Amino acid sequence: MSWSPEQYRRFEDDRTRPVRDLLAAVPDIGPARAIDLGCGPGNSTEILRDRFPGAEIAGLDSSPEMIEAARKRLPGIRFEVGDILGWEDPGPFGVILSNAVLHWVPNHERLLPGLVARLDGGGSLAVQMPDNMAEPAQTLMREIAAAGPWASKLPPEQRTALGSPEWYHGVLRPHCRRVDAWRTTYLHVLPGGADAIVEWFKGSGLRPFLAPLGDEERAEYLRRYRESIAGAYTILPDGTALLPFPRLFLVATR
Repeated sequence: MSWSPEQYRRFEDDRTRPVRDLLAAVPDIGPARAIDLGCGPGNSTEILRDRFPGAEIAGLDSSPEMIEAARKRLPGIRFEVGDILGWEDPGPFGVILSNAVLHWVPNHERLLPGLVARLDGGGSLAVQMPDNMAEPAQTLMREIAAAGPWASKLPPEQRTALGSPEWYHGVLRPHCRRVDAWRTTYLHVLPGGADAIVEWFKGSGLRPFLAPLGDEERAEYLRRYRESIAGAYTILPDGTALLPFPRLFLVATR
């Protein structure tokens, strides 16, 4: 998945709130080392640093643009370009954080226990994943892609790897002394109506649909998408849009 650091930061307060809530649930054992897998532009890494100021912090992301933005934001932290599946540091870590990325990575039944194995005793794996593929903002992307003259250029339906909170508890409990798993739906209040919802997703989910298109096709795709979004979400009389956004949380403590 290709991301835009600039577009992502337009809604940084809303996007960062879930990682604050996630890290608030992580036991404070004074970790010596912590890492942010899929660190993006460094907003989640900054929350990790502030939560555990005594830890040696690192960040990893597959996007060179995101890593460049993170290095500018937090020059005292070591950031590297890399893929989570190719990450080889054996640890141990006191905290492994992954905010809004593992839903794109398959085989969670192997991946997550493998990450837990890199924790030291009492260390925690903290994961937050968007769980919104059935929400209108996502389904409309796919429907418009399939119905337009650009259908052959655009990617097939994307599927994420998420299970239920109960499923994750079953996967992680044999490897951990405690597993917290929960699902929360945030209600993002976005001034700007349907345009604001479109702008939100232009920084993430819309990018693979827009990137293959020419300028005129892109404008027409966005026109159809905005029109559909306006009919699918609550727009208040003052023009504010309400965007429900479900997310899945895991804190697994070894």
